[in-house]
Amino acid sequence: MISAQSSYVPRLLPLRLPRVCLVVTGTDPAEMVDKAEALARDNPFLEFRLDYLPRPALALVKVKRFLEMHPYVTTIATCRRVANGGKFRGSVASQLDLLAKASNAGCHLLDVELQTAAKCKPAQLQRLRTRAALILSFHDYRATRKLEETLKTMVAHRADFYKIVTTATTLSDNVAMMKFLETHSDKYSLIGLCMGEPGIISRILGVRAGSVFTFAAVSPGEETAPGQVTAQELRSVYRIEQVDAATRVYGVAGDPVSHSLSPVIMNTALRRENVNGVYLALHAKTLKDLLTCVREIPIHGLSITMPYKEAILKHLDNTDSHSTKIGSCNTVVRAQDGKLYGFNTDTAGVVRPLEQRLPLEKAKVLVLGAGGAARAAVFGLKERGADVWILNRTVGPAKKLARQARARSIKRADLKKLTFDVIINATPVGMGNTRESPLNENEINARYVFDMVYDPAETRLMKMAKEKGAQVIPGIEMFVHQAARQFEIWTGKPAPWDEMLRVVTIALQDRAAAKNESRKK
Repeated sequence: MISAQSSYVPRLLPLRLPRVCLVVTGTDPAEMVDKAEALARDNPFLEFRLDYLPRPALALVKVKRFLEMHPYVTTIATCRRVANGGKFRGSVASQLDLLAKASNAGCHLLDVELQTAAKCKPAQLQRLRTRAALILSFHDYRATRKLEETLKTMVAHRADFYKIVTTATTLSDNVAMMKFLETHSDKYSLIGLCMGEPGIISRILGVRAGSVFTFAAVSPGEETAPGQVTAQELRSVYRIEQVDAATRVYGVAGDPVSHSLSPVIMNTALRRENVNGVYLALHAKTLKDLLTCVREIPIHGLSITMPYKEAILKHLDNTDSHSTKIGSCNTVVRAQDGKLYGFNTDTAGVVRPLEQRLPLEKAKVLVLGAGGAARAAVFGLKERGADVWILNRTVGPAKKLARQARARSIKRADLKKLTFDVIINATPVGMGNTRESPLNENEINARYVFDMVYDPAETRLMKMAKEKGAQVIPGIEMFVHQAARQFEIWTGKPAPWDEMLRVVTIALQDRAAAKNESRKK
């Protein structure tokens, strides 16, 4: 949609621009255009960041040839000055001259910062608009503020699109951006989003709030703004092309949350079961900020992770028995009337993998740990009639949990004398490394060893258990089963467990490969 203020532009744009503009950079013109060649077929909307080149004018011949060979591609030319967050060190006059040449080379849209527009005569900007559509842009690299004032200042300059990019310091900043888009997008062609990790909400949902399009990176490591995600993620993980007014929003909330594999697994399940929903990583620095977003966006379902699993309980209208007993909640549902209901699916994550392998009635199970994960395991197993023993580094919490669940605590010195059907590691020992184990080899006397740690895929505990002849259950199964139960609670549909397990296994393998690659460097 072109603004009502627009004049006729000879280089016509498509009636509807794609939702994703892929940002192309390069160290030299050949690299930039070669990337565009490789991307054009699947990404017909590209932004050439000319300011990333040491001598951007040298790229224009190649850009012209590229556009002649790819007439279906729509392009933005951007040459952002250093003073405005870019890399171009030239003057305003040289910037405008370069953009004029980019339009002569065939670029359909030209990005000019508000600060540049303020320094030039209206006639200079209008000359650019005679050959290409003008995007007037403003970037706030510190906060999300004064959106209305900024737009009022911008519309004093005639442009075809007004682009306002701010920084999200809270999740609620996304709400401010989207309300702003909803209010003004019927009058102006707006591009709006928030940078930073918390800004992922605006990058996905901004297009349904009124942003004409959003931006994406070519690949990890090629981001041109904080929090920018790749085009592949936007399309395959978040299904941005399908996001509409009816799309339900789900997410994983915690601090930190960037490491979470939940968006990969949950968006896969939503796609597989044909649910019109999107699942986001929500970096919530405060619980108050998170709850504001739940109400305002609104968010229909949440996976709650650290540090909010216990703190959120007092903000819920009701909880299931598991959450009450365990004292923590990892799943929230927002009902149509706005009420929040809490569940704990960690119990399903423990019980389901075991039930697939052995009867739990009277099974002798040792649980290592006395924290939240251990509590979920102990109460879930006691419900199924298992005989549960608890071992913890400090005796007090183990005895307290044993009393609450009617289980038994045990001292480490007694381990060598006992055998179990199952040993469950519900501690973080072994997380992120293959050196540590909560038990020594001679203390592993069980038919099954279940390690809740899922990264790395094979922990030291699992390796030792295999050597002792025990069957091992990887932590990834718990992760998938608790997520599957969340999916069922939110959607009322059976979870595609096999597909969820497949994608998270691949994601873990990719993560391990990336770690190994970085170590080599």
